[in-house]
Amino acid sequence: MTTLSPATADLDQLADTYNEQGYVLVKGLLTKEEAAEFRARSHDLIARLDRGEDDPTWASAAEAAMGQATSLQDLHDAQFYDAAFTRLLTDPRFTDVAAAVLGTPNVQLHHTKMFVKPPANGSPFPPHQDHPFFPHTHHRVAAAIFHFDDAPEEKGCVRIAPGSHKAGPREHDPEGSYHLPDFPTEELQPMEAEAGDVLFFTYTTVHSSGVNVSDEARTTWLVQFRDPADPPLTDQHTHSLGQGLILAGSDPTGRAGR
Repeated sequence: MTTLSPATADLDQLADTYNEQGYVLVKGLLTKEEAAEFRARSHDLIARLDRGEDDPTWASAAEAAMGQATSLQDLHDAQFYDAAFTRLLTDPRFTDVAAAVLGTPNVQLHHTKMFVKPPANGSPFPPHQDHPFFPHTHHRVAAAIFHFDDAPEEKGCVRIAPGSHKAGPREHDPEGSYHLPDFPTEELQPMEAEAGDVLFFTYTTVHSSGVNVSDEARTTWLVQFRDPADPPLTDQHTHSLGQGLILAGSDPTGRAGR
């Protein structure tokens, strides 16, 4: 597992690692105190905004859960309900790394989603790329997972297949949400993280996560971002609030997410 600290690694080094491995885990991007505050805000938002919607667990996750009944909580667009998340989206500690891994000073929001994996039975995700959910022309699309509490392997941490992005987009099984049922699980490495760490990876990097079997929830915030000069190939994921918001730099195309 490749980990780098903002204090010891310059942005070029972060970008080199990302380009070679398809991911980089940045240690301590947030302080422990900040992470704890965001964890509390996350759980408060989900408690207040729970609309009784269906559990977002993928049907294709059943095999990864080995038949165990699991559950998951999520919330789209947290930045529209709490200004602290809006500020985090434009925090230079985040946007400087985001720009470095994209290879452009311009960073545009695609969407955000908060996840809480409940203790004992928090749902897994099977191996997949993010590409089939929102394909783009030049593949300059990435994810950042903010860890608001510790994510050891027993809490169902993210797993990454280093270098898998180099093969480009793969054919996915769409049944039960896009996934790769035949991907070798031994290639997936656990990305154990601490509160305050942020995992960056490309949307063509194969990743998954396990079941949370611990006695504590696992709380993360997913931010998908892109180069505004990389046009989407489809309109299948245009519903997120704030999509097209410029987080750093400018939009040289003037499309504003269209």
